[in-house]
Amino acid sequence: MTRLSVNINKIATIRNARGGNVPDVRKAALDIEDFGAEGITVHPRPDERHIRYADVREIRPLIRTEFNIEGNPIPSFIDLVLEVRPDQVTLVPDARDAITSNAGWNTLENKDFLTEMCALFKSHGIRTSIFIDPDPRMAGGAAACGADRVELYTAAYAEEYGSGREKAIAPYLATARAARDAGLGLNAGHDLSLENLNYFIRTIPWTDEVSIGHALISDALYLGLEKTVAAYLSEIRNI
Repeated sequence: MTRLSVNINKIATIRNARGGNVPDVRKAALDIEDFGAEGITVHPRPDERHIRYADVREIRPLIRTEFNIEGNPIPSFIDLVLEVRPDQVTLVPDARDAITSNAGWNTLENKDFLTEMCALFKSHGIRTSIFIDPDPRMAGGAAACGADRVELYTAAYAEEYGSGREKAIAPYLATARAARDAGLGLNAGHDLSLENLNYFIRTIPWTDEVSIGHALISDALYLGLEKTVAAYLSEIRNI
C-alpha cells in the first residue's frame, strides 16, 4: 500500500514569517503522525527560508514513522544527512535560488556524482532516492547509479490533469514501469492534491510513497489538519 509522507516545510514558512515558535513545527510533525501519516518529509534549503537545519536536528529523534530528508547534496546538506541519519534521503537538483523544486536529475549526465552520493548514503544505512522527470531513461540511469528508489516529479502531471488525465499520466506510467523493471522502488511528489492523487495511485498502484506538502497544508486551512490527513489517506486507499 502506498504510504503518505507529509512535507512540513509550509508549516515552517508560516512560523518564520513572524519569528518565534508559532506554529510549533515539532508538534505539527508529531500530530501529523498521530493523525495517520506514515512519514514526515523535510526539505532544508541553504537560506533556511522554511525548514531550518536546527529543525531537522530537533525533529529527527521525535519521529516515530519514517523520516525523509530531501534536497540538493551540497556539502552542508550531506553533513546534515550523515549526522541525523534519516530513513531516506531524496536527492533533488534544486538551485539555491529556486522557489521550489522545478526539475529532476539527468541521471545519465550526472552518473558519476550520483553514484558517489548513493554509495555514500547507502554505506550509512540510508535508503537513497533520486528525483527524476517522467522519462524512462532517467529511471534506468538512476538504477545504474545505485539508487534504491526514484521519486517522480509530478508537477507536469498535476498541471495537465484537468485537460486530460490519461495523457497527463502516460509518461509517468512508462517511467514507473521502467523503474519497476530496473528493480527500483517508486516514490512520487510535487503538486499532488485531493483532485489528482487517487487517479495517480489507481494507475500506478505500486507507488511506494507520495510526499505531499503545499496542497495538503493549504487544504488544512479549510478542513483542519486532522481531517486533511484523513482525506489524503482516503484518496490513497480507495483504489
